[in-house]
Amino acid sequence: MKKRLLSGLLAAVMALSLLPAGAAAMDLTDEKATVLAALDIMAGDENGDLDLGRSVTRAEFATMAVRAHTSGRYASAAAGVSPYYDVPLSHWASGYVATATQLGLVAGYLDGLFRPDQTITLEEGVTIVLQLLGYTTEDFPGGWPASQMTAYRSLGLDAGMTAVQGQPLTRKDTQQLFYNLLTTRDKSGSYYLNVLEPALQAVDAGGHINALALINDAMEGPVVATAQWQSQLPFSLNANSTLYRNGAQVSAGAIQPQDVLYYSASLRAVWAYSDKVTGTYTAATPSLSSPSSVTVAGRTYTVGSTAAQLALSDVGGARLGDTVTLLLGRDGAVAAVAGGESAASGGSVVGLVTSTGTGSYTDANGDRYTSPTVTLTATDGGSYTYPVSSAASFDAGDLVIASTRDSGQTTVTRGRASSLSGRVDAGGAKLGGTPFADDVQILDTYESSCLRVYPGRLAGASLSSGDVRYYSTNAAGEIDRLVLDDYTGDLHQYAILTDIQDLSYEMTINVIYTYQVGDQTVTYPSSGVRYPVNSTGPVQIKGSVDGIFPLKSVKLTSAAGDTAWANNQAWTLADDVAVYFYENGDYYAADLSYVTGGDWSLTGYYDDTAANGGRIRIIIAR
Repeated sequence: MKKRLLSGLLAAVMALSLLPAGAAAMDLTDEKATVLAALDIMAGDENGDLDLGRSVTRAEFATMAVRAHTSGRYASAAAGVSPYYDVPLSHWASGYVATATQLGLVAGYLDGLFRPDQTITLEEGVTIVLQLLGYTTEDFPGGWPASQMTAYRSLGLDAGMTAVQGQPLTRKDTQQLFYNLLTTRDKSGSYYLNVLEPALQAVDAGGHINALALINDAMEGPVVATAQWQSQLPFSLNANSTLYRNGAQVSAGAIQPQDVLYYSASLRAVWAYSDKVTGTYTAATPSLSSPSSVTVAGRTYTVGSTAAQLALSDVGGARLGDTVTLLLGRDGAVAAVAGGESAASGGSVVGLVTSTGTGSYTDANGDRYTSPTVTLTATDGGSYTYPVSSAASFDAGDLVIASTRDSGQTTVTRGRASSLSGRVDAGGAKLGGTPFADDVQILDTYESSCLRVYPGRLAGASLSSGDVRYYSTNAAGEIDRLVLDDYTGDLHQYAILTDIQDLSYEMTINVIYTYQVGDQTVTYPSSGVRYPVNSTGPVQIKGSVDGIFPLKSVKLTSAAGDTAWANNQAWTLADDVAVYFYENGDYYAADLSYVTGGDWSLTGYYDDTAANGGRIRIIIAR
């Protein structure tokens, strides 16, 4: 009886890998499908189709069980010896059926046949899964399958299952059963997935699976994309593949040469990253013979691949003092070093000068020298330092472009003002008639301060030519870099002005401003400048108190999440909207949830309308 049961369970596993074409790409938010695919237990057919409505065969279930076994996950599909007359060496699952038999998971029928194409029933599948958990025939003294089905329910393996005893398992129930297996404690008391993948410990104490850890483990790479990058993958892309570039789902046409690629054949997914940096290679830690991190353009990067480590070592092609182009992958780590012409034409970095000074460098001969430097914050949000002929040529707040010539030399020049205007569409996809590139970099600036913003922040906003300091387009005519002139207001501080003491006399201006940020009170004496605010209340404080300006107000009917309402009009809240309740002449910092119930009367204070980049910055409840 048990041999017959085990052979039936094997069929369910194999069905998962025989799926028809035409299904949608895998949804990586579907935890069950993603987890089982990442573990290569149930990955679908060559098109990624799971065909969840179909019944599972004994050969299919055997294959899945082997892949879910700690000792059989790397079994070959081909067998050296045919285990059963009806499973010849030419059978697609001969190796898995042979391994499953050797592991004691399955057995043939009394007539010596395995019947690989026969469907498997729930009780047969349950018996095999219980064996994976370490249970044996001795653990079930009662008759089969009653004892096994009792354990199935008591262990929680039945969670989410719709299968009925005696009927064939569908692929959907097989998927659920194997997923339940992973979060079930085995006979020794350990979660099965933690036994299967001990290095990951992907199930926490509460029995929850860390799907991201499994995706990371299933991910291979990095590789640097060439013009024929699809040929670099071990699987063929089709409509059922999933591609991401810099975190956004894209089509294959969006992947560019020199993108850093990671991939998973079981998930049929590709993750691409386009970030790169060009500058002078000035340091390697802990040594040039084995660099784990390097400094380029004044910024230190972790070396994230053996290929990059070799290229940046003393036996590689890059020397200290060289101008190099680093190709950055996940987590900003160096995945590769662009070589030849790619390194020499590493492009340009656009940003705002934040400071000037002097730096120490090493030339191609290994000799140390000092040079004036400028440090800038680039449109990608990173900070870079470049040598210049004269730091006096630049001031903090200057818009500059660091360009790498064919000779490999990087020069820093002032950026020329650009003229661009229009409305950003509601989806944050284009400005006027010009689309944003998928990897567009946007920087908002105020004097020597800057902040990277994203297209969604500008959705629905109208920009005039005075709001744009610089922009550039890529080869497709898309905006790839955009520098704004104090447009969003997100660079400034928002506070409640609680007191103004005007101590001015004759021709001397002396005003003391007291304001509250959260629960902190700040006193600022202004000598020689009187700001255009005449009464206490919510204010915008620009820069290091370069200006104090009153905020506009609107009576709110409600507020929740990122939106407030004034009658039927919606107002967008700032991500860091400050909330206070006013009581007995004092302001107390609070959470939005605290003041959205009861009898509070809410007033929102904003710097500008959403169409002009503004947000509600402060909410006061009375």
